[in-house]
Amino acid sequence: MFVVFYATTKLGLPKKLILDGILYAPPLELVTLPFFGWFSDQIGRKPMYVIGATISILMAYPVFILLETKGPAIITATIVVAMSLGHGMMFAPESTYFPELFGANVRYSGASFGFQVSAALDGGLGPIIATALTGYIGGTSGVTALLISVAVITLIAALKARETKNDPLQN
Repeated sequence: MFVVFYATTKLGLPKKLILDGILYAPPLELVTLPFFGWFSDQIGRKPMYVIGATISILMAYPVFILLETKGPAIITATIVVAMSLGHGMMFAPESTYFPELFGANVRYSGASFGFQVSAALDGGLGPIIATALTGYIGGTSGVTALLISVAVITLIAALKARETKNDPLQN
């Protein structure tokens, strides 16, 4: 949501261009999500999260620079790649990984609680905080710092979490 707001109000880009980029990303994710899910079965869920969080950290700054080029092809490709790699690498294994982190007696509650709290915080407060940072600091440096901070927290959590790939589900 923030990218749509920023690109249309601050960069003066047509809303259709940003929405088209967001529209073109899911068809690619239809291919990459199953691949990343399969790949997490091969190398583990934890490595996928570490790689995805690292890519998110590395992409946080370049995404805004690429949006500022105002080139339609570059903007569309940026949105598609950012959503597929940054989002897809962590999203694909998470529905397996999160429940596997909990014992069978609390698996549903534990995973659901994590999903719901993060959705409320990120989905509800994320765009508000990003917009406030843009207004307060000016430009996207505050939003970039926010994105990197959240990705660093994700990276630390992934590094501290155990690998579950070979764990039996009856525990």
